[in-house]
Amino acid sequence: MLSRFRPDSFTIALIGTVVLAALLPGRGAFAVYFHDFSNVAIALLFFLHGARLSREAVFAGATHWRLHLLVLTCTFALFPLLGVAIVQVAPDWLLPEQLALGVLYLACLPSTVQSSIAFTSIAGGNVPAAICSASASNLIGVFLTPLLVALLLRTQGDGAMSFDAVEAIMLQLLVPFLAGQVLRRWIGGWVARHKLLVGLVDRGSILSVVYIAFSEAVVNGLWQQMPLNGLAGMIAIACVLLVLVLGLTTLLSRWFGFNKADEIAIVFCGSKKSLASGVPIANVLFPAAQVGVIVLPIMLFHQIQLMACSALARRYARRSECGTRSLD
Repeated sequence: MLSRFRPDSFTIALIGTVVLAALLPGRGAFAVYFHDFSNVAIALLFFLHGARLSREAVFAGATHWRLHLLVLTCTFALFPLLGVAIVQVAPDWLLPEQLALGVLYLACLPSTVQSSIAFTSIAGGNVPAAICSASASNLIGVFLTPLLVALLLRTQGDGAMSFDAVEAIMLQLLVPFLAGQVLRRWIGGWVARHKLLVGLVDRGSILSVVYIAFSEAVVNGLWQQMPLNGLAGMIAIACVLLVLVLGLTTLLSRWFGFNKADEIAIVFCGSKKSLASGVPIANVLFPAAQVGVIVLPIMLFHQIQLMACSALARRYARRSECGTRSLD
């Protein structure tokens, strides 16, 4: 029972990185060089994703447009609406202003790819549809997340995203991804055979950004500005947000008449938010001193969603097994 809620190795590494940044934050020239290293690692990450993701996977299941439309609506419309509602309702003592911006940013992010597909598979759902929806969400998120962030921050009176930020998104994230797609014909097989390398770059780039972001935040007085009640409130809000989205995606999938396999894909693809995309995009969109606080909600939500969806996937699987036995 306890193993379901045990943090995975990557979450432990994230926690260790935050502790390291809190105790030994990067300063001066080291911080500058490490920031440049993080930018290169992020570009390499999206290049490898472009080389790894086949065109067949991108377009597979595209004819199931009703499912994909519902997943994208939940990811880029339902989530932002819930995020705005929570920020408006939550009192300042429960959700300080800086974490409120992080909640709005979290609500604008695309869905995860790996865990959405993995949980859909464990639960016995429509895996091809999950691959297509999760992949499309990440591709669209490169464009749509910055636009949603600009819109929501403008409504909160915090200004809009600059043209320089859009240009940075294109150069650091989209261009490497497209380059990987172009070169996939020649290097796709090599990338597929070296999944460990891709995984190291994937996780290493996120950890490097988290370290430099929290280092900058600590140097600028993060812990003086962030009370413990804010962290406790953020955990509670992340749990409430996940419960709401899981419940609404389940209800909507049944209301629109999807079968059980499609429902599973919708629930797991439509309720997730991607830490892998969220940290690099935040690094481009926000000032370095803000990134540490901005990504804190997605880091907490990431772990909560993994634990909750792991239990939910096993529950779906057990129901499927019981149904199969009853037919036998």
